[in-house]
Amino acid sequence: MTDARAYLEVSPEQGAAFFGSPGEGPVVMLNLLRFRETADYTHAPDLAPPAPVSGAEAYARYMREMLPLLHRSGGEVLFSGTAANYLIGPAAEVWDHVLLVRQNSKASFLAFASDPESMKITAHRTAAVCDSRLLPISAD
Repeated sequence: MTDARAYLEVSPEQGAAFFGSPGEGPVVMLNLLRFRETADYTHAPDLAPPAPVSGAEAYARYMREMLPLLHRSGGEVLFSGTAANYLIGPAAEVWDHVLLVRQNSKASFLAFASDPESMKITAHRTAAVCDSRLLPISAD
């Protein structure tokens, strides 16, 4: 059975499991993103552009504003690109964008994500994305 829910935020249970588990080394976050046709800024009208923009445009703004903070935290984008249909996987599951982001540790990721400036900029991501997956990957 397929789970038809959209995933946009870390749940408290998943956050506690991730940050409470062992592992001190670098972590790479695999981001799978599906964009809204038109960005939805109802949660942050003060950040909305004067004219409607696509979800992809709102996400591009998010990345432009977030990259300096990511770099300052010691993180980096390893890969950013468009996605096509799976070669192996469900044909109905389509993602618009794939991103690999490396952070030095879980602690640096948490500090980056909970920074007040980062949290404000994240409103552009919220406006842009209608579904996502975030999979932390650690070296063996």
